[in-house]
Amino acid sequence: MESKKTYTVFVANRLIASGALEEVLSKMKECFARDRGTPFLVFDDETGAQVDFDLRGTLEEILTRAREKPAAKGPGRPKLGVTAREVTLLPRHWDWLEQQENGASAALRRLIDEARKREPEKARKQQAVQATGRFISAMAGNLTGYEEASRVLYRGDRKSFREATSRWPKDIREHALYLSKDAF
Repeated sequence: MESKKTYTVFVANRLIASGALEEVLSKMKECFARDRGTPFLVFDDETGAQVDFDLRGTLEEILTRAREKPAAKGPGRPKLGVTAREVTLLPRHWDWLEQQENGASAALRRLIDEARKREPEKARKQQAVQATGRFISAMAGNLTGYEEASRVLYRGDRKSFREATSRWPKDIREHALYLSKDAF
C-alpha cells in the first residue's frame, strides 16, 4: 500500500506545517494572507527535495495548480510519464537487450522493478538517507555539526547522527531525525 505524499514547511528555523498537501497549503495560505513576504521553505518528505507552490488565488485554485503535473518535454511518451534519457552500456549488454521481448526499454523497466521488489529495505534505507541528506543540506548546511552529521548519516551511525544534530534548532533537528528513521 502506497502512503500519501506529505510535505513539511519551514519559515526560517521554525516548522509551521507538516502533512498532506491540502493541510500544508491551507496553513501556507493563512500565513501568506497575513504577510505576502513570508519566506517559505517547503520539503517533500519522501525525497527531501524543496518544492515551490504558487500561493496566488483561492485555496481551491492553489490546490488545483499544485496537483497538476507539469507537462514533460522532449523525447519519450510524456503523457504516460515516460521520458527518454541516455544510457551507456557495453555492446554485449545492448545485444542482450535487443533480444528481449518488447524491446530494450521494457526489459530495463522490468529489471529495475524486479530489483526494487527484491530488496525493499535497502531501497527504503537509501531513500531515507538521500531525503535526509537533501533536507539537512538545505536547512542545516551552515549549522554547527552539519559536516559530522552528514558523514555519520551516510555511514549509518544513528547514535552519532543524534549527537551531531543535538545543537541544531529543535524543529530542524526533530525533522532531520524523522526523515532519517529508516536510514539506520
